Amino acid sequence: MGRAGNGRRVCALGVAGVLAGTVLVGCGDDGDSGDGTRGTSASAGTREEGTRAVRSAYDRTAEEDTAKVKLRVQTSAGGASQTANGQGVVDLDDGDSVMTLTMQGQRIEQRVIDRVLYQKMPNGQAPGGKPWIKIDLGKVAAQQGTGGRSMNDPAQSAAYAKAITDQDVTKKGSATVNGVETTHYRVTVDVADLPGGDALRKQVGPTLPMDVWLDDEGRMRRQQIDMTVKAPEETQRSSSGASSAPEKVTVRTVMDFTDFGTEVEADAPPAGQVTDMTGKALEQGKGQS
Repeated sequence: MGRAGNGRRVCALGVAGVLAGTVLVGCGDDGDSGDGTRGTSASAGTREEGTRAVRSAYDRTAEEDTAKVKLRVQTSAGGASQTANGQGVVDLDDGDSVMTLTMQGQRIEQRVIDRVLYQKMPNGQAPGGKPWIKIDLGKVAAQQGTGGRSMNDPAQSAAYAKAITDQDVTKKGSATVNGVETTHYRVTVDVADLPGGDALRKQVGPTLPMDVWLDDEGRMRRQQIDMTVKAPEETQRSSSGASSAPEKVTVRTVMDFTDFGTEVEADAPPAGQVTDMTGKALEQGKGQS
């Protein structure tokens, strides 16, 4: 497969692992990222330039083959919030990755290999008496009706560029990200133009807000994805009719890319140490559909 087809997989990297098995997770507000961006006013003349830059960023980043990645996912629902942090290395071509995640004070080892998620749970918490669990992200995505891939899947991210027009990109200014000077663009993605757009619109609305920070070589240095996901009505109330779940979940996912060319060694755990949780994830997906 050519570089152009695989390169844009970098876009949604990391989200698949942290949020695997869920229906299209996403985030909420469209506020500042707190990175010291120095704003500029966008004109019609700069929008076309910005669109070209954002569209080409996926390929230019993937041309580096590999990178270190730092991930932060902040989830809010029902007035409560929690944050997951991760760091590791990723193959920008095929989406394989090796990461360490910290959530609620616990450390989780994670690998994504050939679109299959493996997680080593802390303190023997994995079901089945084995240290690792796995979820086939491709099967879960297919159930979600997004053409066999979810927006959480690195391979899906090529669709972002196709759903961007000159009216969708605004240059916000410059900012320093991990010591690198970057240009910050805010992007509005038309959900209807994404694979499975009709189903996605029911969950996240008509547009998807996204911010990207590109270095002077046009490579992605930071990406922020914000969505608000509506919970299905049947999951919001118990059998007694009382509210049992938040009406919506908001998630902000921020990914930083550094140290391009870093070696990536992603190997699946021995089969005897793994409990397959794909069926459970599919059952949960049916309950939310």
